[in-house]
Amino acid sequence: MTAIHGRYADFEGLRQRAVTLRRQGLSRRQIRDRLHVHNNDILNRLLEGEPPPDWTKRPNAKDDLRAKARELRLKGLTYDQIQVELGCSKSSISLWVRDLPKPERRDTAEQAKLAARKRWDHELAVRDEKRQQTKADAAAEVGAMSDRELFLLGVGLYWSEGAKSKTHRPQERVSFINSDPHMIGVFLAWLGLLGISRERLRYQVQIHESADVPAAERFWADVAGIDVAALGKMTLKRHNPKTVRKNVGVDYRGCFAVRVLQSADMYRRIEGWWYGIVGAALASDPSNRT
Repeated sequence: MTAIHGRYADFEGLRQRAVTLRRQGLSRRQIRDRLHVHNNDILNRLLEGEPPPDWTKRPNAKDDLRAKARELRLKGLTYDQIQVELGCSKSSISLWVRDLPKPERRDTAEQAKLAARKRWDHELAVRDEKRQQTKADAAAEVGAMSDRELFLLGVGLYWSEGAKSKTHRPQERVSFINSDPHMIGVFLAWLGLLGISRERLRYQVQIHESADVPAAERFWADVAGIDVAALGKMTLKRHNPKTVRKNVGVDYRGCFAVRVLQSADMYRRIEGWWYGIVGAALASDPSNRT
């Protein structure tokens, strides 16, 4: 069994929490985001022996494909065309539609177009597989993260994405807002490393008024590991009829803001930490980067 280090040292305690959430009906993604466990191997071990909830299973997938295949066959599509549309094997298509009448024979030009489309679809699938493998390999290169590495990462993350004091707006306080739940998760883990208690944190959802507001609140509350009641008053963005919005659909959940109370001194330390990183990174002596 692979050793567990760092934030996963209390493996049994973490497993008990994961099992409890699983039995409450949460999906792997919900459990991952709730516990901030983004290592798939560790997540698999935490949930070992626990079946997924019924709502995450796709019911009657084959029946659905069979019905669609028969519908396409009745419209005159060939086995090749149905395979392109549904992505299933020709043998399965044959079993599902062999009692239906055959379509009229295609001309040569149509056959050539279909062959070209199949080749292109295959090429796209190969490219996507390589893309995903590159990402998986890169993620594996990171490995376990030490407290110091998380500390430095958090400083850089805050100084790039967090609120900063400006000449025209001198305001020294720690406030972080982002639409990426993973960025929020890393930021909260960094605050925990710094010993910032949850009692000092205030949370707020900022979202467009036409979005599914209750769903967004539940989503961000799960990310932060809090109850929806702990969220502050939501900020709604008004709709401009002259603007064509791109951030629409079920995946749009707005932004999540985390503010630390009584954080002026912490802000100054973050700024000092950042310039300490800059000085060490730009130093001519490589030993400063060990």
